[in-house]
Amino acid sequence: MAVANDVTTYEDVLVVLATAAVAVPLLQKVRLNPILAYLLIGVVLGPHMLGGLFPYDPIFRWFTVYEYEELAPVGELGVTFLLFIIGLELAPRRLWTMRRLVFGLGTLQVLISATVIGFFAAYMGQTTAASIVIGFALALSSTAIVIELLSSQNRMSLGTGRASFAILLLQDLAVIPLLILVPILGQQSEVAFVSGLLTAFAQSLAGVGILVGAGYMVLRPLFRLVASTGSNDLFVAAVLLVAVGSGVLTAAAGMSMALGAFVAGLLLAETEYRKAIEATIEPFKSLLLGVFFFTVGAGLDVGAVLQSPLAVLGAVAGLILTKGVITGALVRSFGFERVVAGRTAAVIGPAGEFAFILLGIAATVGVIEQSVSSFLVVVASLSMFLIPVLDNIAKLAFPVPTATVSAELMAKPAADEELVAIVIGHGRVGTLVSSMLDVHSINHVITEKRPDIVSDARSEGRPVFYGDALNTSFLIHCGLLRASAVIITIHDWSATEDIVRMIRALSPTITIIARARDADHARFLYEIGVTDAVPETIEASLQLSEAALVDLGVPTGPVIASIHEKRDEFRSALQSAAGKAGRKESHGVKAKTTPPIES
Repeated sequence: MAVANDVTTYEDVLVVLATAAVAVPLLQKVRLNPILAYLLIGVVLGPHMLGGLFPYDPIFRWFTVYEYEELAPVGELGVTFLLFIIGLELAPRRLWTMRRLVFGLGTLQVLISATVIGFFAAYMGQTTAASIVIGFALALSSTAIVIELLSSQNRMSLGTGRASFAILLLQDLAVIPLLILVPILGQQSEVAFVSGLLTAFAQSLAGVGILVGAGYMVLRPLFRLVASTGSNDLFVAAVLLVAVGSGVLTAAAGMSMALGAFVAGLLLAETEYRKAIEATIEPFKSLLLGVFFFTVGAGLDVGAVLQSPLAVLGAVAGLILTKGVITGALVRSFGFERVVAGRTAAVIGPAGEFAFILLGIAATVGVIEQSVSSFLVVVASLSMFLIPVLDNIAKLAFPVPTATVSAELMAKPAADEELVAIVIGHGRVGTLVSSMLDVHSINHVITEKRPDIVSDARSEGRPVFYGDALNTSFLIHCGLLRASAVIITIHDWSATEDIVRMIRALSPTITIIARARDADHARFLYEIGVTDAVPETIEASLQLSEAALVDLGVPTGPVIASIHEKRDEFRSALQSAAGKAGRKESHGVKAKTTPPIES
């Protein structure tokens, strides 16, 4: 028996999917950041613009949102996934490497900016609690937009990228206590506030402690079990379960979903599954975060801008100038050049996505009046729209000087940003290759898709990560675009060929050394783009010849020299036969140089 469906149930879903699949790609053609595209489309299709026409013509229900509150739970999922990803990226090793900039520069930027903005809010008549929330909410910047902007221009390893990343990292950490603090500020009396503060923090610490303890016992065995099945679908399901389930647990305990997801990501940051999880969750995170910005845009009352344009524009300018001056001065005081300070100030000056969350919570619990919250959300949104423009202005106002900054003044990058090589496969061959790289102090990571091998190697302190090297996103998360060389040691010849094609398509110049079955297979690998192919049959015969000659009394020196000569003859013959002679010169590993301040 057929069941009649109310097709109007899916109208908002269709609008969001159309936004992600059609509108955002079209706006990206004009070089608009995807996050800003979601925000802009939400404004246009929201109830304060086209969505408001629904009462006059029902046709508008199919391509507008007139009750955007129904999308709020999906938007909250986007924030949950954002915090989960942030937790994954906050590996203790990375924080320790960047501790001076993160806990020094980042902490000062947040505290000083929040203090200045909070004092101004109090001067304008806001209560102490409201001023605290406003100060911290607007002191934060946009991780999503700034990181995407700098990454797309390959500036993350430059001065602006390093200073901005350190500040944003600390801001992301600061969000967690703020999510706990803001609801407590809704307490009316001082006694209730103090007792509520102590109680809430005690509950939060207890809840986080339980979550951490359970996570240590459950998470690694769970992913080991799922990975042993070899099913990508089950691995995706496990990732979604952990990200959402941890958030639901903390929400049930009276805390925010974002806090639980953040803790779960933090627990997984030091495991062998981190890279694979990042690659798995990236599409979901991007889409759900887009929905969050879409809902924020839909809730923006553009009428507020039209009613008091001077007040809005003045607040936007004041916010950007205040944070910009503070950020620029601090970056300069930490030893960076003027060009880095100016360009960092331009991207950190505007507000960020967490302003929407903190201001929304504050309005809900009564810390801030709804009209003030709406006004500040409009200010934060407009400032975020200006980030690409401000970045371009900063490039003109702060040109790169002819002299470069000394290496001592450059922020030390995270260890995985100094990556030199990626070894694919940790079997007997991959293990030997990795050990030889260690002997010569060459920084590298290893990928392996057998979870039992990964677990054993990790227990021995090896830099092995679980994941499939045929997954482009996984290799990129492992540092493919920063590495100088990839060494393929696996015995699956078909997979080797696919990996070579994929890597060569992503990077025409990276060095690729691959294990080959025999001379014919090596010749084919040269044809599809490897720098060097090492045939097992030829290497075995050369090693047998070397052992036989030495045992027969031939001096070791001439034997080794003749073996090397014969190996070079084989390599040249295979390269020539494949029409790839000279590839090694064009794809060789280049010496590392000190990066410029900016570009």
